[in-house]
Amino acid sequence: MPGKLYGVSVGPGDPELITIKARKRIEASNTIAYPVRAPGEESTALNIVKGAVDLSGKRIEEIQFEMNPDPLVRESNYQDAIKKIARLLDEGDVSMINLGDATVFSTYMHISLDISKLGYETETIPGVTSFCSGAAEAGIPLVIDDEGLVIVPYAKESNQLFKALRDFDNIVVMKAFNSMKSLEFMMNEFNISKDKAVVLSNIGMADQYVGDFDTEKKYGYFTTVIIKKKGKGK
Repeated sequence: MPGKLYGVSVGPGDPELITIKARKRIEASNTIAYPVRAPGEESTALNIVKGAVDLSGKRIEEIQFEMNPDPLVRESNYQDAIKKIARLLDEGDVSMINLGDATVFSTYMHISLDISKLGYETETIPGVTSFCSGAAEAGIPLVIDDEGLVIVPYAKESNQLFKALRDFDNIVVMKAFNSMKSLEFMMNEFNISKDKAVVLSNIGMADQYVGDFDTEKKYGYFTTVIIKKKGKGK
């Protein structure tokens, strides 16, 4: 019988935020797979797991998803990754670990669909997102009463963020680490002051930052901004 692919969410950074279900699944798996952009690249997700689960005796496999500007190269690399995962599944169950929650801007969800098309069974195990954990750290609600919430990535070629800032009370802007000045410019267009925003950078990690929106500060790669147009409530 072929194995089953598990997309295991491991939370934003703190090993204590791994769910009991995720920990049990990793402990029960012989093979742990994790995504990388280049061979030998350090994995934040794997480091989180190492802080919560004894991986002694387990097979650890990196799955490369190259961020090449050429779409044909990216697609070829992706198909190679799918073939590798399928080979691993032919030998038994595979737990593919994912930072945060696997359903939020995760490569795993593409993998899950394509692996399913090949006839393999898949299951997604949810986890804590960086913006939920960060909001708790900041002591602010993501939404309250009858407010709305939208989650968008910062993308220069998209008008999604423009619409979000225009139409919603609460906006979670992900992938914002090197876009603070342009984000501030967009906020100014809607008269949203910087004191309505909280920056969440590398949540649950050693260099975590939860604080004011400062365009001069350098932030880590895993940076999210929560904008609350009605105020942070603190």
